[in-house]
Amino acid sequence: MKTYHASTFIKRAIIGVAVIFAQAKASAQVISFVIDSSKFKMALLPMLDTIYKDDQLPRFELINLTRNNAGQAKLDSIKRIIKKKDEINLDKVNGIVEKHGWLGPQEIGMNGSQGIFLVIQHADLATQKKYLPLIKQAEKEGKTLSSNLALLEDRIAMREGREQLYGSQGFKDKVTGTSYIYPIADVGQLDQRRKQMGMPPMAAYVKNWDLEEYKKKLPEIAQIVKEQNIR
Repeated sequence: MKTYHASTFIKRAIIGVAVIFAQAKASAQVISFVIDSSKFKMALLPMLDTIYKDDQLPRFELINLTRNNAGQAKLDSIKRIIKKKDEINLDKVNGIVEKHGWLGPQEIGMNGSQGIFLVIQHADLATQKKYLPLIKQAEKEGKTLSSNLALLEDRIAMREGREQLYGSQGFKDKVTGTSYIYPIADVGQLDQRRKQMGMPPMAAYVKNWDLEEYKKKLPEIAQIVKEQNIR
């Protein structure tokens, strides 16, 4: 049995990085796990590895193309690939969860479990809402990171036009291209809520984060969201 400790997968999953996890209590925030690979559902691992890579690799390619100011044709092409792979992955995840229920890192490894979560996180709103109760229960049972639950709750809130709780979701102004953090409820308590979910302070999550400046701009940000129907 190996003991692992992790604080990644909060902003994004990273392929090929060795992440160490330590044991966590299911009754508290879930930030870590004890993983015994001898107990894995080995037959599922090849498919789960493919799911994880098919979710992440095209998204990393899109990020790189965007940073390198690639042409619109290249960006549209990789976006089509992402859409297709997401559809295939969701079909696989639906089948896995229907047969096995939620599978935590203790059963299929960290990448396997994170792959299932990421597919849901990148799915449509109806799918996210369908799986939210299952992920809440998995978090209570210590079978998924508390930060995963926070990310999903924020994503659903944004898509429903509600303020987010944990500050994980951002957007770009469709007119100016300026990046913003989507409106946050009770922003003065943000870091306290993030800490409760095993997430780092906002200043460690967002470059040049300034709470007071965000408070001042919040009405403006909310207006942009409303006018541009940001979801």
